[in-house]
Amino acid sequence: MEHPVTPDPALETQALETRAPETQIPGDPVLALERLGQDMLAEVGGKAANLGELTRAGLPVPDGFCLTTRAYLDATASPALADVHTALAATAPDDLPALAALAAKARALVLDADVPAGIDAAVRAAYAALGPGTAVAVRSSATAEDLPFASFAGQQDTFLNVVGADAVLAAVRRCWASLWTDRAVTYRAVQGIGPSAVSLAVVGQRMVDAAVAGVLFTANPVTGRRHEAVIDASPGLGEAVVSGAVNPDHFVLDGGTGQVLERRIGDKGLLIRALPGGGTERVAQPGAGSAPSLDDAQLAALELLGRRAEVHFGSPQDLEWAIGQDGAVWLTQSRPITTLYPMPDKPTSGPGPRVYLCFSLAQGLTRPLTPMGLAGIRLIASSVARAAQFPVPAPRDGPSPYVEAGQRIFFDLTAVVRSKTGRAIVPRVFDIMEARSAVVLRQLFTDPNFSIVSTSPWRLLRHLVPVAARARVPETLIRALIRPEDALRRADRVGQQLRTSLTVPSDATAAQRLDHVERILGRTVFPVVPALMPLPALGFALLAVAGKLGGSPGNGALQDVLRGLPNNVTTEMDLDLWQVAAAIRNDPASAAAFSGAALPELARRYRTGELPRIAQHGLSGFLSRYGQRAVAEIDLGMPRWSDDPTHILGVLANYLRVEDPALAPDRQFEKAAREADAQVERLVAAAARRSRLHGAAARAALRRTRMFAGLRELPKYHLVEALGAVRQQLAAVGAELAAAGAIDAADDIFFLDLTEAHVGLRGAALQGIVQQRREAYQAELGRRHIPRVLLSDGTEPEAVQPDAGQTGAAGTRAGVPAGRLSGTPASAGTVTARARVILDPQGARLEPGEILVAPSTDPGWTPLFLTAGGLVMEMGGPNSHGAVVAREYGIPAVVGVPDATSRIATGQNVTVDGAAGTVTPAS
Repeated sequence: MEHPVTPDPALETQALETRAPETQIPGDPVLALERLGQDMLAEVGGKAANLGELTRAGLPVPDGFCLTTRAYLDATASPALADVHTALAATAPDDLPALAALAAKARALVLDADVPAGIDAAVRAAYAALGPGTAVAVRSSATAEDLPFASFAGQQDTFLNVVGADAVLAAVRRCWASLWTDRAVTYRAVQGIGPSAVSLAVVGQRMVDAAVAGVLFTANPVTGRRHEAVIDASPGLGEAVVSGAVNPDHFVLDGGTGQVLERRIGDKGLLIRALPGGGTERVAQPGAGSAPSLDDAQLAALELLGRRAEVHFGSPQDLEWAIGQDGAVWLTQSRPITTLYPMPDKPTSGPGPRVYLCFSLAQGLTRPLTPMGLAGIRLIASSVARAAQFPVPAPRDGPSPYVEAGQRIFFDLTAVVRSKTGRAIVPRVFDIMEARSAVVLRQLFTDPNFSIVSTSPWRLLRHLVPVAARARVPETLIRALIRPEDALRRADRVGQQLRTSLTVPSDATAAQRLDHVERILGRTVFPVVPALMPLPALGFALLAVAGKLGGSPGNGALQDVLRGLPNNVTTEMDLDLWQVAAAIRNDPASAAAFSGAALPELARRYRTGELPRIAQHGLSGFLSRYGQRAVAEIDLGMPRWSDDPTHILGVLANYLRVEDPALAPDRQFEKAAREADAQVERLVAAAARRSRLHGAAARAALRRTRMFAGLRELPKYHLVEALGAVRQQLAAVGAELAAAGAIDAADDIFFLDLTEAHVGLRGAALQGIVQQRREAYQAELGRRHIPRVLLSDGTEPEAVQPDAGQTGAAGTRAGVPAGRLSGTPASAGTVTARARVILDPQGARLEPGEILVAPSTDPGWTPLFLTAGGLVMEMGGPNSHGAVVAREYGIPAVVGVPDATSRIATGQNVTVDGAAGTVTPAS
């Protein structure tokens, strides 16, 4: 094998370790803050654990105590509350009335519960130790709070300036009840945290008589810059800032130099202060905004404390702080900044700042990739780099420009941005793939940190020419021009040869199957791309040539030629599925089965062969041809349609709701093809008016455009074929690992990488690694914001210059009316219809004629396009998958629309103008 596996003792030791048992909650219900740490999360919750860490690190934290979760569990244990837990677990996250009713019932039960005598006495003793009549803050500390993946900020209650033991105990009971506020219950339901999985501790902490207080972020939460600290401050207690009751003073500091980069003085029109004897009051402060609440020395002291906290925790922190009347600075809370996008997993690969571009988004993929999916992409990327004669010391790690961040694929494009040739080529490629990424890249061209250092194209050519020569690209282009049908036949042979290379003997061992997987990913897949891509590239180039021959009729007229293209495997797949739906509609037994059963039941009946014959045969035939496809199909860890046909069954159910014959997708496609043919004749006629030679050349060019442009989807299709075969081999290896006890289930293998799979075959137990990876993956699934471009200091250029995301490749559109969204034109036409926002196509329902609004799409989404009236996407360019298929179906489409899925609501009537690139709320 090309990359022999060598034993990794450290990995094997890690794999063989079992996870530590859950920390036991101690019998003592009250602990001093200095005894707490992050290893006690189950006992004291996130807020208390972090306060304990700050105290241990020697940072200034007001002293106090923590009432552990054992106290809450002892005080609230009842069958009635257990019944509420059960009911909440069975309630859908979007059923807000039911959640609110159950939350109210839980709060009442907790407030009515008696505090056990032992707990009562322990709280009184801990409070007395702080000194008689001490004012304290009584603060909730939930076990699902202040965590690296979700802060849960503000979900439970805090009570300030509490004086006296009786008042402290009353506040404790109210903190316990706040675990069941409507907002907390709904937040946990949306996060997928079960009601029995969370508990509550309570912190009692000496109050700071604050002259000024506020919050401190050790990284800029808006721009992502890790070297900037952001401080908001206002006189009095910090509650005014935290709750948003005032417009605070706002400061941004450079952590390296201490320089104040931004100083914005707020009006600070409200003061919250402690009252003698307990409680707080709010006092209006007209005119208080004239002077800053912090001087430069105080800003520097806060920034230093924040940096110390960040170093201790190992990640950027969101801290609350207070400065007492005596000038002493105190930290009262610390939590991770959960909104920052993770930094790349590799150190920068060269001097100076680096530019990372998200390749996942360029592929229309917003979700994270599984560990095995990333391992597969690393091998493919290494194959590409080696073909271009770049050094790749460790193919399993990927080439040097390849990095991962947030379980997504990024590439270091610094060399491209700093190259004159790179600046000329790469943004133009992204103009048609993912237009907003191109806009963001271009904005970096004015940044002196990324000035041009390479002006010669020879370095690029030195790497491209060997790839082109090995793939016989010049021969392919000449054949396509002279004998186009022969070029199509050769493209078909490329696919046949690939399929032959994917087979593996049925008696192969698991180790041999892993070797086969690496051979496919590391050698076999990539050569398909340069063998096929010249054909669609030529098709689009000839379209431009035809336009010039006809006197440059405009981009819209040329784009019409691309409607209803032949030889597009994705549209052929979608139309094949429509034919299955038509057969089901015409068969009473099959139609009845689809009208009367839920999708999981239909999937079960298909697997057992119990569907009516027409439906069973049609679906089986479709999956035999296209079953290797899936949503997010570049990820090896994603089930294929042949693994789980539920999505396809749902699409078929959508198709069966099309009642108007004129809306039938096959008719729409035929209509689009006829319109394209008519447009070809118009363009040829325009060219012929210049000369007969112009007309003949235009006809030949447009004929080849129609033949070859649809092949744009073919390299990706063959890649997915290969990934489907690889997934089958990995599933077989996973079954063997599960049988041997190395993992719990066969599909756990997709949460390992290839090295770990080999280790498992040698007997290592991998359950701990799998569980950690699954938890991390599940957390990343909830991330909505993915930066298109990320700099090595954490900066998101699109956030620094938000206008970057507001236009597509066509440039800024001045005078856009309020409410109108602007993007990149992708498919001409205008439609006004009801919008349907879909974030995940699995099980999605799209009514015929509705406008599909999606974050992005890949070929796994496109069966939904057949019944869509229009398409709006947050990502993409004129030649991204969604745009290509939308044009072929003749549905208006606009792509690269910033935040479309949050700015458009399901049920809202909108007008999509695919030629202008606008989406407008309908009046």
